[in-house]
Amino acid sequence: MTLNARTLREVMGHFATGVTVVTAMHGPQPVGFTCQSFVSLSLDPPLIALAPAKASTSWPRIRAADSFCVNVLADSQAELCQAFARQGGDKFAGIEWSPGVTGAPVLRRSLAWVECGLEATHDAGDHELVIGRVRSISTGEGTPLLFYRSRLARLAD
Repeated sequence: MTLNARTLREVMGHFATGVTVVTAMHGPQPVGFTCQSFVSLSLDPPLIALAPAKASTSWPRIRAADSFCVNVLADSQAELCQAFARQGGDKFAGIEWSPGVTGAPVLRRSLAWVECGLEATHDAGDHELVIGRVRSISTGEGTPLLFYRSRLARLAD
């Protein structure tokens, strides 16, 4: 195979990931975006990593907040995933959330949530590699929403 962006996307699409919505408060306004590039990075100290696109209009506002929440989506939250994947508009219209310990929005009915302080950012091609220091974590109920071969998917028994 020839290595180009299309081929890389196709091959990497064979690796199933969970789906998250990263949220923060930008002044009085909640802000967020859908992200499937999320991973646990370190247990000691407790760190996570995510990779927002440099083209994101939401990420600069979240970075400025200095703290954020990674909401792991349940398989019942596909519409929520799509709403936060769009650019512009009020992504929080009609969305139930409450402020977490950092003040970042915790989305109701999420499978899990991880609240973080911004630890570091690194250049990573057309994305940034973001490291967050975990400040608070919790879990909800359900099974995960997955992203596989450029489509949303659910676990099968």
